[in-house]
Amino acid sequence: MTATTGGSAGALPPRTASASDTDSDTPAAAGGPDAAVRAMRRATDFLLARQDAEGWWKGDLETNVTMDAEDLLLRQFLGIRDEETTRAAALFIRGEQREDGTWATFHGGPGELSTTIEAYVALRLAGDAPDAPHMARAAQWVRAQGGIAAARVFTRIWLALFGWWKWEDLPELPPEVIWLPKWVPLNIYDFGCWARQTIVPLTIVSAQRPVRPAPFPLRELHTDSDRPRPARRRLPPAGWGGAFQQLDRLLHGYHRVAPRWLRRAAMNTAARWIIERQENDGCWGGIQPPAVYSLIALHLLGYDLEHPVMRAGLASLDRFAVWREDGSRMIEACQSPVWDTCLATIALADAGLPADHPQLVRAADWMLGEEIVRPGDWAVRTKRLAPGGWAFEFHNDNYPDIDDTAEVVLALRRVRHPDPERTDRAVARAVRWTLGMRSRDGAWAAFDVDNTSPFPNRLPFCDFGEVIDPPSADVTAHVVEMLAVEGLAHDPHTRRGVEWLLAAQEPNGSWFGRWGVNHVYGTGSVVPALTAAGLPAAHPAIRRAVAWLQTVQNDDGGWGEDLRSYREEQWIGRGASTASQTAWALIALLAAGERESKAVERGVEWLAGTQREDGSWDEPYFTGTGFPWDFSINYHLYRQVFPLTALGRYVHGDPYRDRTAAPPQGS
Repeated sequence: MTATTGGSAGALPPRTASASDTDSDTPAAAGGPDAAVRAMRRATDFLLARQDAEGWWKGDLETNVTMDAEDLLLRQFLGIRDEETTRAAALFIRGEQREDGTWATFHGGPGELSTTIEAYVALRLAGDAPDAPHMARAAQWVRAQGGIAAARVFTRIWLALFGWWKWEDLPELPPEVIWLPKWVPLNIYDFGCWARQTIVPLTIVSAQRPVRPAPFPLRELHTDSDRPRPARRRLPPAGWGGAFQQLDRLLHGYHRVAPRWLRRAAMNTAARWIIERQENDGCWGGIQPPAVYSLIALHLLGYDLEHPVMRAGLASLDRFAVWREDGSRMIEACQSPVWDTCLATIALADAGLPADHPQLVRAADWMLGEEIVRPGDWAVRTKRLAPGGWAFEFHNDNYPDIDDTAEVVLALRRVRHPDPERTDRAVARAVRWTLGMRSRDGAWAAFDVDNTSPFPNRLPFCDFGEVIDPPSADVTAHVVEMLAVEGLAHDPHTRRGVEWLLAAQEPNGSWFGRWGVNHVYGTGSVVPALTAAGLPAAHPAIRRAVAWLQTVQNDDGGWGEDLRSYREEQWIGRGASTASQTAWALIALLAAGERESKAVERGVEWLAGTQREDGSWDEPYFTGTGFPWDFSINYHLYRQVFPLTALGRYVHGDPYRDRTAAPPQGS
């Protein structure tokens, strides 16, 4: 990718903004239903051609350059950084730099301090001189934002590994936390699974406080090179902020007096916890950050690089690398084959591909083979629940998620598999597991039950991203839709989910999107679920959602929403039109019976008119969410599967019209 200048943090885009820079026909010239059919067929051919021989699909998962910078820092720490990897990573990082010298966390977003610091350090490792113009611009901007002292905790941990920051000036996280029982606040199972997998190895790193010789100084990133460590700002003793700051001071004191035998025992327990959760492919949780910190932690405890655990872990990280035609190397934070495959299967079925098409059968076969039938960390709070779900990644048996499980069931039900009993058994296990993963409030989170403790987010250590996993509207909607398709629209679990969704609707008529950007995603998920569960199109909640979608449609006929909507209300439903977000809006409107509306007509025209000749869409904008605002994702297959789903439902109608039932009176 080339460098992007992005937009300012405060300027809203005009309604005429368009995300497409292609040379295809304009939406106005695309023309009606025939154009929709042509676009659908071209998109079908494009998607079919990209299926792996084993049956899965996987698009690149693009995040930001901290993944690439931290990969180089890890290799520097372990002494395994090589010239080819460094050159390729630096080429990618340089290409992502904005004209003002900064790096953003999403396309078109503002410069971000911690990301810019980590990218700068990585380029220093690659040999870029601090007085080079692109480096000088970055350093000047960093200083203007407060320097290293203002960076997030995780960035300063990376710098502390090389002596560029003092361990004493970082929040303390003792390894003894591994022993806290699950009823004690701040035990490891109070954290979301992604945070839990990261925090456990970091407790070892925090206890060891290693420092490798710095290959160069970083005085240019401090606001005052003679005094790089500012005095800590004390919060008022009253209130949670002051209480947790006092707790951090106590933990720093404990670090100085902790008995060695006790600390060693805690670190060994944490190490066993880490090793037990290493996946068959060598990774941890199928995501890059826990793998990186686990490798550092185990190495500090004496595991050499030839140890099987370390070899497998390092090899797994190499599989996260995407080598590009220009010779650059991008690191994926995660890989999404299960998610991409179930969404692609649904899209192709909606586009009219026969249910017994060989490629759909291959996809179903592969998904059935990915079912997880052993307990994972979720069982800590649901011990009596039998397993039966799917994860997001190739290998992540410890952490299947409810969202993937619901969508895989929907996909499997769209395929006529030659062994229907096999499908039925897998679906039955998945439904039972999903019902057992419902939280007390009647809704579903992504990975765990009732992971809603208010304490983890208050820790000074946790200043980046979500660290708990409460129920969300988008996950709950996908479960409700799946249960309705399975004939459980009247089941009390489904009805409670519907009630939760109705109560969660925003005053403007939309729903908040936890795992996609943002209210357009939430609304695009919830409306089809409610109609599948039997709510009529005339229901007030659905009419409010339709009205909101019509209000935020762009002048060019598409829909878009910027990541800044997670922080700034004026961005809600606002942003340059994108293929995936336009599709989400259309899917909701079509489910609400709006096929003949002008809004749907214009949205379909936009999709048809911005499609490339090869059947794909261009989408540089990030429409996926890891942590709202803090960590954003560009799923490269979203731009393909969701438009195809929307076009298919526009051409062929509601895929569930004969498979769902009306709710009881009063819903």
